[in-house]
Amino acid sequence: MKNNPNPIPVRLGVRVDDANPLHHLWNNHGTWWCHLTVHRPDGTSERVRLSLKTRDREDARAKRDKIFGRLAAAETSVAG
Repeated sequence: MKNNPNPIPVRLGVRVDDANPLHHLWNNHGTWWCHLTVHRPDGTSERVRLSLKTRDREDARAKRDKIFGRLAAAETSVAG
C-alpha cells in the first residue's frame, strides 16, 4: 500500500473461505503474494497486490494474517 501522509479511510473487502487456508494468496514463480480489495467512502475500490517476499507457504500465511490484522485494526480506529 502506498505511503500517504493523508490516508483516505478504507473498508477492507475480505471474504475468507475457511476451507481454503491459502485464501488471498498466490504463488508467482516461487514467491508468495497477497491480494485484496479495499473500498473507499467515495464508492471507489482498489485491488491491492502485495509481495510477501517469501518462498515459504506457512510464512506467507502468517504474513497475510498480520496484514489483515493491521488493516482491520486501522479500519476499526477510523470507524470508531
